[in-house]
Amino acid sequence: MKWTMSRTAAVALVAGASLWIASGYLFPHETAESQAAVRPHEAAPKLFRVAVMDAKTEQHRRKLILSGRTEADKKVTATARAGGVLTELRVRRGQHVEKGEIIGVLSDEAREAQVAQARALVTQRKAELEARRKLIETGAMPKLDLVNLEAQVAAAQAALSAAEAERERGVVRAPWAGVVTDVAAEVGTAAFSMTGAMAGGAEIARIIALDPMLTVVEVAERNLGGIKVGAPAEIRLVTGQKVSGRVRFVSKSAAQATRTYRVEVETPNADGVIPDGITAEVVLRLEPEPATRVARSALTFSSTGSIGVRAVDDSGAVQFVPVAVIEDDQADMWVTGIADGARVIVQGQDFVREGQKVQPVPVGAAQVSEAQ
Repeated sequence: MKWTMSRTAAVALVAGASLWIASGYLFPHETAESQAAVRPHEAAPKLFRVAVMDAKTEQHRRKLILSGRTEADKKVTATARAGGVLTELRVRRGQHVEKGEIIGVLSDEAREAQVAQARALVTQRKAELEARRKLIETGAMPKLDLVNLEAQVAAAQAALSAAEAERERGVVRAPWAGVVTDVAAEVGTAAFSMTGAMAGGAEIARIIALDPMLTVVEVAERNLGGIKVGAPAEIRLVTGQKVSGRVRFVSKSAAQATRTYRVEVETPNADGVIPDGITAEVVLRLEPEPATRVARSALTFSSTGSIGVRAVDDSGAVQFVPVAVIEDDQADMWVTGIADGARVIVQGQDFVREGQKVQPVPVGAAQVSEAQ
């Protein structure tokens, strides 16, 4: 078969077309403008959205909740100050007494006799002084005798005062207003000695003062610096009653066994409804310190195990901020370590890492979906 000119031309055209097509793959020469014209526009990568809130530092008085007990402000045991027989007992257990009220009377005939004798001596000395005063004034007796007679009258009056004071020692009185909690002696009981006379110092009754009432708690040394005398306190009794008071005393010496410090809170109790020795819970407000309130859910852990929050800096990068929790307020937490105005991540903080660029959105303006 003869090779014709038309066949040769056809083969040449096919070969040229193939070379032209292949050159487009082997030697690309399109410009950036031509590629952009051919390819569709590619969008920039979308940043992860997080909800943030601006931290606000304020002076916060954190609460210190302690368990303690009520304690009467005053407790005393009324005792006999002299010997004698207890002939009268004028109080009973649970009775309220006023200051100076008679609790019991000790009878001793010797004391009564001493008072009568001293009173008679005073009468005698006064009569002698009046009788001889006229003789001295007329010159029948020397004036020096007048000084001696006046001294005898003064000595007799002093003896009478001593006898009356000794008789008063046989009367047992309440030192201040309170409630009788126990009566240890009764008329004619074993409280008396073998001779039937009560010895001095024998217990008659016990009295406590209920107004004001104290609530006593023990405070650890690390919290002692935030408690000041006069600070307000809230008291919740085990009975459900709630009262208010103020710190009256902060001990400067720790208990040897527990290394805690005694703190007393004073509460008015004029009606006596708060009993002595009941369990109570005391809420103390410590000295204010700068702190930031954040949601409990905002707290997270770093890769090293430190507790803190994640925040967004000015460049939009995530950073970890370690914090110290000073008070747990159930839904919220009071922490220190966050700068005022910092943008704290409150939603989405567990899905980002330090250094990552994010899109911060004010909390409430947008929500971060779980799908993100």
